Order: sequence, then C-alpha cells, then structure tokens
Amino acid sequence: MTSNPISPPAGHVGRPAPGSANQRPAEAPGAGAGPAPDPRRWWTLAAVATAQLMVGLDLTIMNIALPSAQRALHMSDPTRQWVITAFALCYGSLLLLGGRLTDLFGRRRGLLFGVTGFALASALGGAAGSAGILITARALQGVFGALMTPAVLASLAAAFPTPAERGKAFGVYGTVMGSSSGLGVMLGGVLTEYLDWRWCMFVNLPIAAAAGAWVLYAARPASRAPGVRVDFVGAVLAAAGMAALVFGFSRVEVDGWSAAITTGSLVSGVALLALFLVTQSRITAPLLPLRVLYDRRRAGSYLAVLSLAVGMFAALFFLTFYLQNVLHYSPVKAGLAFLPLTAGLMAGVRVVSRLLARAPVRALLGPGLLTLAAGVGLLGLLRTDSGYWSHVFPVFLLVGLGTGWVLVTANSTATLGAGRDTATAGALVMTSQQIGASLGTALLSSIAGTVAANYHRSHRGATAAAATVHGFNVASVGAAVALAVAAVAVMGVVGRPESRS
Repeated sequence: MTSNPISPPAGHVGRPAPGSANQRPAEAPGAGAGPAPDPRRWWTLAAVATAQLMVGLDLTIMNIALPSAQRALHMSDPTRQWVITAFALCYGSLLLLGGRLTDLFGRRRGLLFGVTGFALASALGGAAGSAGILITARALQGVFGALMTPAVLASLAAAFPTPAERGKAFGVYGTVMGSSSGLGVMLGGVLTEYLDWRWCMFVNLPIAAAAGAWVLYAARPASRAPGVRVDFVGAVLAAAGMAALVFGFSRVEVDGWSAAITTGSLVSGVALLALFLVTQSRITAPLLPLRVLYDRRRAGSYLAVLSLAVGMFAALFFLTFYLQNVLHYSPVKAGLAFLPLTAGLMAGVRVVSRLLARAPVRALLGPGLLTLAAGVGLLGLLRTDSGYWSHVFPVFLLVGLGTGWVLVTANSTATLGAGRDTATAGALVMTSQQIGASLGTALLSSIAGTVAANYHRSHRGATAAAATVHGFNVASVGAAVALAVAAVAVMGVVGRPESRS
C-alpha cells in the first residue's frame, strides 16, 4: 500500500486560482513586507512532518507483519484483511470531520489530540492478545489519524505564509509522505524479522513522543475559527454507510453473496450513503458541499483515485502473502521486494509533473489507470513457482508508475479553482483513496478466498498454495478489467479537452 505523496493544499501553493478565496491583492508600492516570519517555523515543519510520517508508515507497515500477526493471534483469512481495512476505512471516512474539528479545537490542539490518541492506539495494538483488540486499535489509529492530518496541513500553511518558503516546506512534506510507503514496508520487514510483529505498532511511540515535543515547542496556539458548525449526523451516516458496505463484502467469502447478512449489509450501506447525500444537500453547513462534485474534472479525479485504490491496495495485499507464504520470503526480503513500487511511484510523479501544464486531464487519468490495470492484470499469470524478476517485479513497477501518474493529476485537478472549498476538495482525494482501499481489500480478498476454496474442493490433488494463487489470479484479472472500465468511465466523466474551463 502507499500513501498519497502530494498534499492537498500543495496544488494551490503560490498560485491561487483566479477568484479563489486565497488570492491576495497586489501590495501597493511602499507597503509593508507583512508580518515577520515565525522563527520556529522550521521546527513546526519537523513536528508536522514527523506526525504525518506515522500515518504514512501505518498505511503500509502492517502489510509485511500481517502473516506473522495472523499466526500469532490465530486469525482466519476473512478476519485478517480487517487489520488493513479498519485503518483505511476509519481514516478515509472521517477526514472531512477531522477538518471541521480542527477548526473547532484549533490546529495546535488538533495536533496534540491526534498524536496522543494515535500513540495510545498504537500501544494498544502492540499489546493486543486477540484479533479483535488489534483490529480495534487499527480503527482507532485511523480515527486519530483523520483528526491529525487536517491539523498538520493547517499548521504547515499557517507557519509558511510566503509563497517561496511555502513551496519549499510543502516540498519537504511531500517528500516525507512519498517515501513513507517504501519506508513502511522495509521497516515492517526489519521489525518483524529481528524483533516481533508487535514492534510495527510500538515503533510509533517514540515517533509520537518526538512529534508531540516539537508541537509543544514550535506550534503556535491558534484561536478557534468563529461560527464553526460540525455536521456530526453526516459524519455518522457516511462512516456507517461505508462500514456496512465493507462488512458486506467481507462476508462474501464466509456466507456467500445470497446470505441475508451479506445482502442486508450491502443494501444498508447503499441506503445510508444515499441518506448522507440527501442530508448534505439540505443543511446549511454540510460536511461535504455537493458543489465540489459538480465540476466534471474534479468528479473524474475522485472516481479515478477511488478506482485506483480498489485495485492497487488489493494487489499489494495479495503480494504480501504471495511473497511470504508461497515463495517463503523472510519479512526483510519481502520488504525489500516492495522497493520497485516506490521507484515506479516516484517515476510516475516525475513524468506527469512535466505533462500537467501541457496535456488535458483525461489524457493523463485514463492512461494512468490503464497502466495500473496492466500491472494488476499480470498477477493473473502468477504461479506457485513464478520468479520474482519475471513476474513480481513488473507488477510492482507498473502499479507504482500508474499510482504516481493518477495521484499527481488528481490532486492538481481537484484543488484547481475550488476557491473556498479548496481544503475540502483536496481532502476528498485522500478520502477517495482510503475508501477505495477499504472496499477493494474487502471485496477482492473475499473473491480470492471464495475462488481458492472452490478450487481446492474441485481439484483434490491441489496444494493449498496452488489454490491460494489461483484465487489471487482470478481476483486480480477481475480487478484489472474493472480498472480498464473505470479508465473509460473517467475519460467520459471528465469530457473532451474543449470542455475545460
């Protein structure tokens, strides 16, 4: 798994869109140079980058540790995916609420609440004696991460008001987030092999201590934003709706598609999300102003990121178990095997950054999703004796390339011209990514498990590894087809270049 390497507000740094609320009038000759820069601003950058590093690490660090945790806590295959899903689901579904709470509490309090809560949740997860406690701890990490991230971005923007320094600060922040995915899988491998999987949770404690100390030293207290109204009803409806969908998909492997608990959960999830959209259109201070979705390029960007995450996160989930349980890689070797993912992501970021100013959005999002589809589709060729360089390496490289390609385009497009909704528009990119990760992991893991079980029953001489790989094959090909369809849908939603405003 990978975190979003480009922070939402970065797309507007130094170049606010015409007519946006962030645009500053030109200063008259002889006007003052503005307030003196905060002498502790670089310490603030260190504090918020360190805090957000915990979130970036925890998006991937448990992937490598999951096979060991599954054995230690006696988790079933349907249960194990919740260790990944619980974090992504809570983090993604509560980010918008976290932004509102940051406005309500103030960014410094939001940082301290988020860092402290994340550390306590990590301690709980490291000490977990059962799968239920570990999954609860991961969910709490997501909750406090959703409170922390908006406070991180608000603190960073406040500490660096000048365009030149703000660009440098967001560049450092983006580099930290972009490298956290690769660092997470490598660190997870080292900690799991040489200490214990529990240290993949405990490692957050010293990081949180350092971040909290720097926040207390450097972050300036800020007054609460006046007149903030928090849409708790909308937050509950959105989170409950997504949770019901994910739970319904996770029950497919155990109970089948026709079971009452499966269909009931899926129908309830759709109904709750529909009710959420209705309430957002009727209240004065919605969690999600629906006008954000009316721009076709912006809506296409969210659909692209959602689709990307569905395929990508499930593919990486599969590869974690393929490398360790089928090819019998050690945790460290498995972590190193993920490095081409980071290399491909950075290459995708670099290439598309040069094309953004010249190419239309649909010409970037579509090919990016098709590149990802090609990588995920190659998982359909895996066998129990496949070689890393011939079969696994190309998957990581293509998945990373497509991910970087789509995320940069989506972040830039989502925040362009959003005006007073810039923060919400940018946060929705991360929300789409994490919701897609939750749905993709739950759905495709269930499909893979069901196919594997059927294959094992119908092929009596087949080994468990062969059945597992066959399940991965079928689920991955299905995901690749879905990504190709999504690429066409995204290009249709975005529209032709002439329709760009």
